[in-house]
Amino acid sequence: MELILKKDVEHLGFTDDLVSVKPGYGRNFLIPNGMAVMATSGAKKMLAETLKQRAHKEAANVKAAQEQADQLAALELKIAAKTGDGNKLFGSITTADVSDLLAKNGIEIEKKFISVAGGSIKRLGQYDADVRFHRDVTAKVTFTVVEDK
Repeated sequence: MELILKKDVEHLGFTDDLVSVKPGYGRNFLIPNGMAVMATSGAKKMLAETLKQRAHKEAANVKAAQEQADQLAALELKIAAKTGDGNKLFGSITTADVSDLLAKNGIEIEKKFISVAGGSIKRLGQYDADVRFHRDVTAKVTFTVVEDK
């Protein structure tokens, strides 16, 4: 079953992508939740026209996203957290904490666009996170979890 996505869907595609999914997934989840529409011939023509008109705006968006990614690469980030025995954290550091840290440094990004290997961090040390600014622009940010004094 071919569908046109109306929203970004994790592990499937981005807005206005033409995707092929199993019929049950499309009929029972994507279409009722407003995430996709059927890819009829008329809808495909409208999509092609929309993408053609959006191409110029998209180039400007990619350039702005690349500038943010370059700005992110220049930052040295540290997250302070309370610790117990053996450098273990009380609680954990998640993508929300990384998003808050980036916001304090002038880069506003939603936590759903940040992925930390393993999902959460429970020890002191240096870690990497992938930040997606645009469908074509991703950056790797390195941050250090230090003891809160």
